[in-house]
Amino acid sequence: MRNRYVDLLRAVAIVRVVTYHTLGFAWLTVAFPAMGLMFALGGSLMAASLDRSEGFGLKAIGRRMRRIVVPFWVLGAFAVVLMSFMGGLEHTWRLVLWFVPLDDPPTSEKGGVWFSQIWYVRSYLWFIIASPVLLWLYRKAPIPAVLAPFGVLVALWETGHGSGGMVRDFFMYAPMWMLGFAHHDGTLQRISKKILWPACLVMGGIGLFMLYTNPGPRGYDMNDLPVADVLWSTAFLLVMLNAAPAALSLGAAEPAVEAINRRALTIYLWHEAVITAVRLAAVAAGVSLLGPYGGLLQIVLVFALVTLVVLGLGWVEDLAARRKPKLIPLPSRAPAGRLEDQRQPVPA
Repeated sequence: MRNRYVDLLRAVAIVRVVTYHTLGFAWLTVAFPAMGLMFALGGSLMAASLDRSEGFGLKAIGRRMRRIVVPFWVLGAFAVVLMSFMGGLEHTWRLVLWFVPLDDPPTSEKGGVWFSQIWYVRSYLWFIIASPVLLWLYRKAPIPAVLAPFGVLVALWETGHGSGGMVRDFFMYAPMWMLGFAHHDGTLQRISKKILWPACLVMGGIGLFMLYTNPGPRGYDMNDLPVADVLWSTAFLLVMLNAAPAALSLGAAEPAVEAINRRALTIYLWHEAVITAVRLAAVAAGVSLLGPYGGLLQIVLVFALVTLVVLGLGWVEDLAARRKPKLIPLPSRAPAGRLEDQRQPVPA
């Protein structure tokens, strides 16, 4: 059954991601650390799938991968055609990664900016594949299982290997994914606030102090300091998930929240291409997107075009989930409750 609180968090996260990539406001990475939250929600749903799956969870892994890879194929076809037309795309065997993104797909110099968000899909697929082992490790030794990846991330950062890439991303978000396991098991909800809040205050405070004393090229942007990002994101999601209400009514906002959730993957996959197209069109038309009015124009155009993309391509998510395709993802009438295996926990 549906969990309206989780739906709300995911909807806010995806809107925050699009807004941040459009306007570049560094403070958004502090106000709402969306990526850590999305990996945690993904881990929670994956644990639910594995618990209901027989054997080694191969069916659960297959279902989750299918729901991500099928919509990704549509983007992959568009990307390969677009970058082939632009020129500069090498036609090698690595083009297959645009259809099975277990590593970063190849891009051209001009086309790379259109698809810079693909790292999330690659990381998400690897977490799905690794989940049976990660869940077993977590349930055998919860605290060491969560802390070990963070220790590796610190070591990578201190040795100069923590600036990006598949390995960095895995160890950066593995703690969040396994905290999602804790959310599914009900562990986070049982922690006393007298213990949780002081611990989160210390953890988040250290993260903010690290960011304040080590601003990056974009200013106080958490994306430039992975260790601080993990500390702050962990504190944030622990508080948010621990405070989850038993039931939540979204009222008039429910249709919009559900629509965003049902099309979260489509929004995430295509929003960078939409942003790039808007900016190129503005340059061609001689329209400035700078300043408050330019920023407002840009965000309105981006969300309007993303909506059109959702209407045109969002039904692919329904096919991937083996639901009846809908152009407009109207809300269902299922009652609020626990997370359902049919939800798609994507991106932020």
